[in-house]
Amino acid sequence: MTVGTGSPAQARSTAPYGAEPPPVPEPRGAPVPHGTEAAPRSGPGPGSSPDPRPAPGSGSGPGTGPSPGSGPDPRPSSSSSSRPGSCSCPPGPHQGRGPCPGPDTGENPAPGITLAPTPAPDLGIDPDDLPDGLVVADETGRVICFNAAASRITAVPGAQALGRPLDQALPLEDLKGHRWWALTDPYGGLATRRGQPERNLLLPGGREVLVSARYLRTRPTGPVHRVVVSLRGTEARRRTERSNAELIATVAHELRSPLTSVKGFTATLLAKWERFTDDQKRLMLETVDADAGRIKRLIAELLDISRIDSGRLEVRRQRVDIAAAVGRHVHAHTTGGQAPDRFFVRIRSGLPDLWADPDKIDQILGNLLENAVRHGGGTVTIDVAPTTATTDGEKGTEVIVSDEGPGIPEESMGRVFTRFWRGSKRGGTGLGLYIVKGVVEAHGGTITVGRGPRGGAEFRFILPVGTPAHLV
Repeated sequence: MTVGTGSPAQARSTAPYGAEPPPVPEPRGAPVPHGTEAAPRSGPGPGSSPDPRPAPGSGSGPGTGPSPGSGPDPRPSSSSSSRPGSCSCPPGPHQGRGPCPGPDTGENPAPGITLAPTPAPDLGIDPDDLPDGLVVADETGRVICFNAAASRITAVPGAQALGRPLDQALPLEDLKGHRWWALTDPYGGLATRRGQPERNLLLPGGREVLVSARYLRTRPTGPVHRVVVSLRGTEARRRTERSNAELIATVAHELRSPLTSVKGFTATLLAKWERFTDDQKRLMLETVDADAGRIKRLIAELLDISRIDSGRLEVRRQRVDIAAAVGRHVHAHTTGGQAPDRFFVRIRSGLPDLWADPDKIDQILGNLLENAVRHGGGTVTIDVAPTTATTDGEKGTEVIVSDEGPGIPEESMGRVFTRFWRGSKRGGTGLGLYIVKGVVEAHGGTITVGRGPRGGAEFRFILPVGTPAHLV
C-alpha cells in the first residue's frame, strides 16, 4: 500500500487533526479474501496534505508499538470503540448500539465536545419597574440597590440610601418598638437561615409597611452574600380589612334584628300559649316565618358573595324564557300589594334562545325590581329586546329596568355595584347589586347603571345567548 512520505509527526504538523476529516480507519485484522490484493492508494497530489497514518513497517503495525519519536498513533486502538456502530463515549444507553448521538439527543457527547450552557433570557427589567419596593445589601451590609417603589413607600430618596448600612437606610422596628435588624441579624446567627417571612413593621414616624427578606449565600452554609428586602405598602390590605370588618358588622346587625323577633315571639308563645287567640298566634307565627326567611336570604347572599369573590360561582345553563321570568316577578309584586299599573313591561319580538341559569336569572330580576320598587318612584318599566352581546357579533338579550324616582347621584354611579352601597335609608343590606353584577359577569354578560329617560335610575344588563357547545 503506497502512502505519502514523511514521518507521522511531520504529517500531523502539516495537517493538524480536525483541519480535515481523517479517513475512516480500516478494521485491524480484517481477513483478506484468498487471491485478492489490497487496492493500492494513490499518493497525495500536488499541494495536498500527506496521509497522517504511518507507513507500514514504521512500528505501528499490528502487535508492535509506535516507533520512537513518532508520537502516538492517531488511530484508535483495537481495544477502543473503533468497531463499526460504536463510539468512544463513556458507558451509556447507546453504547455498542450505534454511532454517538451527539449533544442534540441529550446523551453523552463525544470526547472533546463541550455543551454550551443555555443563555438566560434577557428580561430587560429595571428595578424601578417593579411594583414592590426592592432593597439589596451586599456582603458588607451596605445598600447597593434602592428602587423607586422603595423610595415611595419609605419616603427616603434612593440617592440618600445607597451606600449606607442597611439598618440605617431602612430603620425598621416591630410593633413592640424593638429594632428589627438587631433581632434578625441577617449576617450572623444560624448559617441555615434563608430569610424572613412577610410581617408588619414600622418605619420612623409610625408608618406601617410589609417587609420580607431573603438571604443569598454563595454556598449552602456559607456567609451571606446578599440581603434582598421586599417592601409593600399596607393600604390595600387595610382596605380589605375594613371591608371585612364592615361585612361582619352588617351581618351582625342584619341577623340580630330578625333573631330578636324570632326569639321574642317563640318565647312568648311557649310561656303563654293559652292566653292568646288563634288569630294572635297566627300573626306571631307569620312574623317568625317572615324573619326566618329574612335570615335565610341573608345567609344565601353571604354565600353568593363568597363564591363570587373566590371565582367559584357555578352557572348551570338551561333554556330560559326571559319574558316569562319577568312576568312572574311582576305578578309577585302585584300580589304582594303593589298596584298593577305600577309596572310597564315591553317585550320586543325576535328574542334569541337564552341559555342561562334559571335561578340566577330570577336572582337578577328580583334584586333589580325590588330595588326599583323600594328606592324608586312612579312607573317601573321593564324592556326586553334582542341585541348584539359582544363585539364579534354574538347574539344576546338586553333587559332594562328603569323607574321615575330621584335617581342615583352622579358622584355615586361608580360605587353602585360595590358591597354595602345603599342608595337610601330604606333598609337593605347593600349586597344585592354587588351580587347582581357578579352573577351577570359569571354568565359572560355586562351590566351598567345610568339615568333613565324620566329621571330615575336605569339598570341595563346584556346576556349572551350562551348556547352549549354540543348544540352549536
